[in-house]
This record gives sequence, structure tokens and C-alpha cells, in this order.
Amino acid sequence: MRWLVALVLLLTLSAPALAVRPDEILADPALESRARDISTGLRCLVCQNQSIDDSEAALARDLRLIVRERLVAGDSDDQVRSFVVARYGEYVLLNPVLAPHTLLLWIAGPVMLLGGVAVVFLAARRKRRVVTGVSELTAEEAEALRELEGK
Repeated sequence: MRWLVALVLLLTLSAPALAVRPDEILADPALESRARDISTGLRCLVCQNQSIDDSEAALARDLRLIVRERLVAGDSDDQVRSFVVARYGEYVLLNPVLAPHTLLLWIAGPVMLLGGVAVVFLAARRKRRVVTGVSELTAEEAEALRELEGK
């Protein structure tokens, strides 16, 4: 029973702490769900590696409020994202869009991975060539080895 309580406590403490305050939450559960979906994809410009949903920064709070205001005004999810991007730039998106100007971001990871695999493959091949390039023992070396084994 203790292990179950410990597991529940561990899971509770390891869950992400959402920074959304009670006064920010919308009364309509459907709108609030949409707001959470949108805000998890928007970067906190202060923290940079957190979504605005997870950040305690004042700017993140302002962005969360903007998202909710736009949803209450009747904007679609894409319109809300477009509004925020127009105001703060594409950097605010946690996942960059696939466009010609972001192509390097999308290609760099796989290219680096393939490059690393190629380096490892070539190094292993070179090492194998060195190991298999060992010649047979000469007659003198074989005799000396037999003498050493006989002692």
C-alpha cells in the first residue's frame, strides 16, 4: 500500500506545473480547452524554452490573456495563432512552420544525424581494415610462441 501512495505522490509531483492562474481560466470549458491547446504551442519570449502555458513570466501571462480574449471574440485557433505571430514574430511558435525561410531548421537535424552515422560507419570500416590487415606469424615467431607456451 505504501508503494501505491508513493507512486501517486511521485506522479503528482512529476506532472508539469501549469502556470495558468484561476482568474485566467475561461468559464466555457470548450474555449478553455482551445486556449490551452493554443498556449501549449506558443513560446514564452522570456523563458524561451517553455510554453506560455507553463511559464510564470508576466509576458507569458499577457499572451495567455490575449489568446483567451481572441477566442472570446470569436477567432478561430488559426486566427489566434496568426494574430500572435503578427504581433511577436514566428519565434513565438514552439514548432516552426515549414517554409522556405525555415527549411534549414527542418533539414539540419536529419543531416547532422546522417553525418554522424556516416562518420561512425567509416571509422568502424577503417578499424576493421586495420584489424584484418594483421599478417600471419613467421616461422621464427611461431617457434618462439610454442616455446613460451611449453614453459
